[in-house]
Amino acid sequence: MLVSRTALPAGVVLLALAPAALAAPFTLTIYHTNDLHGRTDQYPQLVSALEQARSEYGEGLLLDAGDIFSGTLYFNAFKGLDAVEFMNAMGVDAFVPGNHEFDLNAPENGHQALAALFEAAEFPILGANLDFTGAPEFSELLGESISAEPQPGHLYDGVILEQGGERIGVFGLSTQSSESVSSPGNVTIGDYRAAAEAMVEAFETQGVNKVVALTHLGFDSDPAVGNDRLLAQHVEGIDVIIGGHSHTRLEPPVTVAENDRGEAKAPTVIGQANEYGQYLGVMQVTFDDDGVVTDSSGELLAAEDFEPDPDADAMLAPYTAQIEELRDAEVGVTLDETLPNPRHGNGDEQSVRANETALGNLIADGQLAAARRVNPETVLALQNGGGVREPIPQGPVTVGELIAVQPFGNRLTLMDLTGAELLDTFEIALAGAPEESGAFLQISQGTEVVYDSSEPAGERVVSLKVTENGALTDIDPARTYVVATNNFTAAGGDSHTALEGAHEDDRSHIVGNTDWEMLRDYLVEQGEIAPRVEGRIVDVAGE
Repeated sequence: MLVSRTALPAGVVLLALAPAALAAPFTLTIYHTNDLHGRTDQYPQLVSALEQARSEYGEGLLLDAGDIFSGTLYFNAFKGLDAVEFMNAMGVDAFVPGNHEFDLNAPENGHQALAALFEAAEFPILGANLDFTGAPEFSELLGESISAEPQPGHLYDGVILEQGGERIGVFGLSTQSSESVSSPGNVTIGDYRAAAEAMVEAFETQGVNKVVALTHLGFDSDPAVGNDRLLAQHVEGIDVIIGGHSHTRLEPPVTVAENDRGEAKAPTVIGQANEYGQYLGVMQVTFDDDGVVTDSSGELLAAEDFEPDPDADAMLAPYTAQIEELRDAEVGVTLDETLPNPRHGNGDEQSVRANETALGNLIADGQLAAARRVNPETVLALQNGGGVREPIPQGPVTVGELIAVQPFGNRLTLMDLTGAELLDTFEIALAGAPEESGAFLQISQGTEVVYDSSEPAGERVVSLKVTENGALTDIDPARTYVVATNNFTAAGGDSHTALEGAHEDDRSHIVGNTDWEMLRDYLVEQGEIAPRVEGRIVDVAGE
């Protein structure tokens, strides 16, 4: 109430009520994570980061944008049940499944591991464009479309959560690319934009004018299957998008205030916290009385800057103990001699980053074998030299030793490449030879590359041949070939821009296990191992 004194007769006081328009704006705080991919050992530091963030910013929603599954020994051993224990302890408010959540579908019994994860969750699972009704393993977890009182572990299109006395609508969207890069099975995935439009309308019908989309679409991923930018441009009424899938580091959050035609629209704020639990995302969004965003800010808190929370560290300890036991497990193969991983920096004349190596051949051959189980038409496999880190010592081979060789948890990826793109790829790989480069490619059996390192970069490939019908055959620039590599290289890692172009053109699909698992399986299949350098990559300079 405001009191106004003016030049009125003595003793007369005018009282005026404050207009409603002066009511304080509402600010929503959101904490968020995405794409941990089995990095359970990140949680103790994330817990500390969250505790500090809450002390500074106050209470807020905690959202996870998917891909808990795949990537580490933790995941291999516990199938996400370790991660969900930490998510419960942190107080996650909602979760959207990512594409990798569907990796473990089995034709005979469906998504048993995913159903177990949901059952253990103390938070709702959101997926407005996901239909679980055809998968009986989820039948006891199906909730209504929208709930203001969601049950733990149950499946909803969206939920209404209260925060600071305000009702917040949160709904989930998952990428349709799961249909080609994972195994959704009886879980069907609908159009993301149609689902989003229906959710905004449903929330508005219930009087909710502050709407958050929790997505696993990717910030600027393939437009053919949708992404967060397109979602913000095309669907009115979404105020905030908390995303995952593209592993994008958005700091500060990105605001989209124009539609796809360049016309002004109500702002939509997009946040994503990179990958692997390296960051905790913090976002604050201020709304006016009509639920329109008027201001936003945010940051990413680096987990490495925080000491592990003692209680969370104690929770992690038994999981790590089992992981260490698995790490030391022998795979059932014994090497008569060490398989070296030569590097110039170690004084070696040869290098995995500049020359064909026996270990590089072994890894590429394992990838090719795994790829042909998925697609028998695969003609060759490529392993970037920068991804081969350690030798395999003489003696019984252990899981830990294989992970040391390929520690990044990269996954088998199949690509549809033209012969011209393959030739460009090898020009990039060989541009620095004989100097070391992480882009240098180790190649699988049945492939031959001849090049001349004395020629200018970009003009070095003399010939590139693959085996077809039992004979080495020159690559045809106009033909399309199925090629195997890892997801890092496929996405343009180590400056492989030719591959990156195909990846962005949606001709790249993750189809299989992590790199070290393929190496393990191939070692076991072969039994006696005697890989050698055999002339797959030949430099004719000086001849």
